[in-house]
Amino acid sequence: MSEGRMTERQAIIIAAILGGVVLVLVMVALHPFSWGREMEIAVTGSAVSGEAVGGSKVFYGPVSGGAVTGAAVKGTMTVGNGTIMNPGGTTLAARINPPKGFFRTAEEKGSLGEFLRNYELKKDGAKVKLYDGSDKANQDAHAAVFKLPLEKENLQQCADTVIRVYAEYMWEKKMYDQISFQFVDGFRAEYTKWREGWRIQVGAGATTWTENSPYDDSYENFKKYLRMVFAYSSTLSLKNECKKTKLSNIEIGDIFLQGESPGHTVIVVDMAENAEGKRAVLLGQGFMPAQQFHVLKNPAHIENPWYYLDEIRYPMETPEYNFEKGTLMHPKYLD
Repeated sequence: MSEGRMTERQAIIIAAILGGVVLVLVMVALHPFSWGREMEIAVTGSAVSGEAVGGSKVFYGPVSGGAVTGAAVKGTMTVGNGTIMNPGGTTLAARINPPKGFFRTAEEKGSLGEFLRNYELKKDGAKVKLYDGSDKANQDAHAAVFKLPLEKENLQQCADTVIRVYAEYMWEKKMYDQISFQFVDGFRAEYTKWREGWRIQVGAGATTWTENSPYDDSYENFKKYLRMVFAYSSTLSLKNECKKTKLSNIEIGDIFLQGESPGHTVIVVDMAENAEGKRAVLLGQGFMPAQQFHVLKNPAHIENPWYYLDEIRYPMETPEYNFEKGTLMHPKYLD
């Protein structure tokens, strides 16, 4: 063999090197942001969707803002740029943007968080109406009004509104076996039993079931069930179906609840966080007299309804009620 000819071994080594280079170039072309332990993702444009970055679900919904850096980026990636209210938005997520530098937390598909974020709102500037169609006296407490149904009796007040949120969510997701609420006297009102034709008889000594109606799984019958629950439940009974939790463990669907007489409750309807792990929540309420469900303003900064967890001090002030320490609760319905 002459000196100028390549040996078979040399040819194999060179081919392997060239193959490796080509593989690296292909990987760079297909995954330009996946190198290294950390990653920087520029988030600009209208809408991006995807599955996972660093094991977390990401990019469900419109994306805007600058850049987010971290080992795992998660949530509905609308990064706040300082503009909080979007008057044209027709849902909670579309109407109220995250605070500057924050993005909505990751919520599972089919979760209460997703349900509330996609719930329709009345037009921007809409007034809160009472059960009889009149205007609520205080129109300065709300940032937005949900289109949650409101019955025409003075029944759907604060705790009842929270119950209705849970019930409507479970009804929509066909979680019928989980629609079950406790009365003040301890009686458990199960929707599936009501659907089967049983009715509730409230007596001086005890509350009992009596069978006198045919099977009915209509929404109208569901509303009749809810009106019965509203009539005999309260913040006191709702408190019995919750366990205390901490701000560090707060979730969408948790409530601040003070079971006094009169007590009050507000519900966490959304949550956002930033790259440092700081969190903020939106709160919603119904109240007395029975009125439409609405997103509360934050008295600390009226133009920005988000409640930053690191700013909360007790008693925690909301527009129409102050909550003492130890009133944050996690409903057992959500377990």
